Amino acid sequence: MDPRAYRRRIGLEAPPDGPAREAVAALQAAHVRRVPFETLSVAGDPFGDREGEGVTLDPPRLYEKIVRRERGGYCYELNGLFGWLLDDLGYDVAYVAARMLQDDGTPGHPANHLANVLTLDGERYLVDVGLGTPTLRQPLPLDGRVVTDDAGVAWTVVESDRPDADGLTRYRCPNTWEWTDRYLFTTTSRDLDYFAATNDHLSTAPESPFTGSPVVARATDRGHLKLTGNRFTQWVDGESTEQPVSGAEAWYDRLRSTFGIDYRQ
Repeated sequence: MDPRAYRRRIGLEAPPDGPAREAVAALQAAHVRRVPFETLSVAGDPFGDREGEGVTLDPPRLYEKIVRRERGGYCYELNGLFGWLLDDLGYDVAYVAARMLQDDGTPGHPANHLANVLTLDGERYLVDVGLGTPTLRQPLPLDGRVVTDDAGVAWTVVESDRPDADGLTRYRCPNTWEWTDRYLFTTTSRDLDYFAATNDHLSTAPESPFTGSPVVARATDRGHLKLTGNRFTQWVDGESTEQPVSGAEAWYDRLRSTFGIDYRQ
């Protein structure tokens, strides 16, 4: 695996200069704009009989998919490989287990999300390139500070009142005062193998949120883009516009032109 090729994949020919936090922020911001969150390997082709190829946690195979084939992935794939890159660049990084919260606030399965925690200049940060929408674009300090990204989304980590979690990640969209809870997490360092069982469930079980219609998303400078099986949505400065995507050809064309994925190959 070649970290230089990985940096080229996200549009950075050389490692960013400057203090550690600014360098990691540049890597994270570039990653979420160039490498999409996508569930095609799980859901398969919505307009054909092509099934999903499955999801592996093997780093060389993740590298083959994301860097060489220029695909995306979901949290285990994106944060798993990004954690490898950060480690290769010499950062103090740990894989940590999280639990995404359902619409009613109920936590999902344990370890149903993988994130990275880094120690940068003596402080700890959550670094996550594996979310759908909205996307976390910059390192998020674990000390409760609020950071607002280029799209106007505010993020913070607050202390969890649950015995099985150290922190709770929250976000607030533009033009609203309400915070939305995103996921609980622990700061215990884990190996990638720790996530194997939950990854297998999420990538195969009929009740998994990922085995239905595919989702593809990536960040833009002022928002993000999202494609489902029949709809394309664009967010800019907190405002969204939706367009129906009718038929296979329109869907494949949007997938290629907007997300760089030629799924018919």
